[in-house]
Amino acid sequence: MRDAVILACTECKQRNYHTDKNKKKTTGKLEKKKYCRFCNRHTVHRETK
Repeated sequence: MRDAVILACTECKQRNYHTDKNKKKTTGKLEKKKYCRFCNRHTVHRETK
C-alpha cells in the first residue's frame, strides 16, 4: 500500500524530493518542511500528482 510521491516547494513550485507514503494511514496530501535549493531556504513541501 505504499505509493511513490513527489514533493514540490510551495514557494517556487519546483519539484525537489521523491518519497513514498502509506495510503492507508495518510489519506491527505503529505506536507514536510524541507530545504529548497532554488529558494535557498527551508520551506514547506507538499505532495503533487
